[in-house]
Amino acid sequence: MAGTENGRTVDKLFAKRTVLISGGLGDIGRATAREFARQGAAIALGDISPASRAEAFLDELSRFSVATHYSQVDVTDAQAVRAWVQTVEENLGVADIIIANAATVTPKRIHEISPDEWSAEIRVNLDGAFFLTQRATARLLAHQLPGWVVFVGSWAAHAVHPHIPAYSVAKAGLRMLCQCLALELAPHQILVNEIAPGYVNAGLSARFWEKEPALADQAREQVPIKKLISAEAVARQVVQLCHPDNEHMTGSTLLMDGGLSLLT
Repeated sequence: MAGTENGRTVDKLFAKRTVLISGGLGDIGRATAREFARQGAAIALGDISPASRAEAFLDELSRFSVATHYSQVDVTDAQAVRAWVQTVEENLGVADIIIANAATVTPKRIHEISPDEWSAEIRVNLDGAFFLTQRATARLLAHQLPGWVVFVGSWAAHAVHPHIPAYSVAKAGLRMLCQCLALELAPHQILVNEIAPGYVNAGLSARFWEKEPALADQAREQVPIKKLISAEAVARQVVQLCHPDNEHMTGSTLLMDGGLSLLT
């Protein structure tokens, strides 16, 4: 199935799919939603912001002529996540593409971060991803449907980042969660993978670099290919992991860090 956008043909590869995205109002969440909507998928977004904050973005997605839904949800609340998944199913159908994207970061070193800050970050970045993927894939199993799961991870899962220890630990746990879930779901044709970006010019990093352009230049120079990653570039790779032709890749980490890991 194909459509047109700005006078060019766009394949509607995901016209029969429903995509569920946590952290859906963040930079990567929005970019991922746009990319899937552009290719015909129904879009279900969840975030901690009230629904009023999502209205303009949902209007933007409507130009792709796809169904959309937004829920205010705290991914650290397992019951709230369960209710969200059920609401999406009632409004858009069973989500067969699940993107665990919600995340937070606390830029404090080991002896600076408080116990509450540590716990909050693990809860959002790791527990939230578990609650979402556990429940959403359970619905796929209940309906005997194939599907795709993508965890938005980080190269910090394997490269030490002393200034963001809680984030790094959570992302390392996320990687193992990805592998455990992939093995569990493989017989059911549900493929589970991780995207692991390096320096992304989005979210907290983008806001920080906007105030400190010299530090953005410094980060760029550290990357072997001398480029920062855009949210849109991450989104395109997420979509690739969910491509209908992806029939065998599961339990894998797609590393897109411009070569940073080659230096560690």
